[in-house]
Amino acid sequence: MTRMWPPGGGTHRPSTPRGAAPREPVDPARIGRRIVRRRAKGMDAGAVAAALEDARFDARQASRHEDLAGDARGPAQLAEWERIDQLLAAALPGTVYDPDTDVVVQAELAADAAAAAAREAELREAARIAARADELQALRELGTLQKTEPRTGDEAVRDELARRAGWYVQADVDDWLAHALAGRRGHYRDPAARKEAAGLLPPPVLAHAAILAELARLVPGADIDQLAFVGRLATAEPEAAGELAALLTRAHPEGR
Repeated sequence: MTRMWPPGGGTHRPSTPRGAAPREPVDPARIGRRIVRRRAKGMDAGAVAAALEDARFDARQASRHEDLAGDARGPAQLAEWERIDQLLAAALPGTVYDPDTDVVVQAELAADAAAAAAREAELREAARIAARADELQALRELGTLQKTEPRTGDEAVRDELARRAGWYVQADVDDWLAHALAGRRGHYRDPAARKEAAGLLPPPVLAHAAILAELARLVPGADIDQLAFVGRLATAEPEAAGELAALLTRAHPEGR
């Protein structure tokens, strides 16, 4: 009987969930700072000082109303007026505030841009994984999956296929990856990819691949159908399969 393999099992990392990346949460404090910066643009020290006094008055008034006690925007606006006031106090006389030359503002904009780029990359990766999962599913239905060479990132696609199936093991996909890893096909030709697979695939798949690799050395030319028992062993007893793979590797260390 096919067993469940929990997404947190072993050392493999679950893939990015399919769908849109979470949207940036509303930040009242950030909104308050942006309002202040727009208003302060072009103001000199005197105008900023007057605006700061108005902000302090508003803060005192707000403190008297319980419904405004938890509003983060007001305190953020006051703090921003105070920061800009100090900034102009340290500048040359006649200097006006310009957010384009404010290092704090520019640092925030750079951080926002980096976060936006990361979210966009996450969306692209989720879309790539979903499309590749669709492709592998079509190959499964055509019966040609085992003849397909794996690509970089197919470990995450395996997780996506398992997620779609309610996290039940997809035995044919695991067999495909194990045979590809053992035979060093596709991106597994690269030693770095094989090493990385140890952190991306669950123990049963890794044990399956290790045993297949050693049996291929012991029984050259063995048919895939003759080795089907290895997948069942790796799924049913992953720890025992891993120990067997380690034993076989120690018995024939040369050429590894």
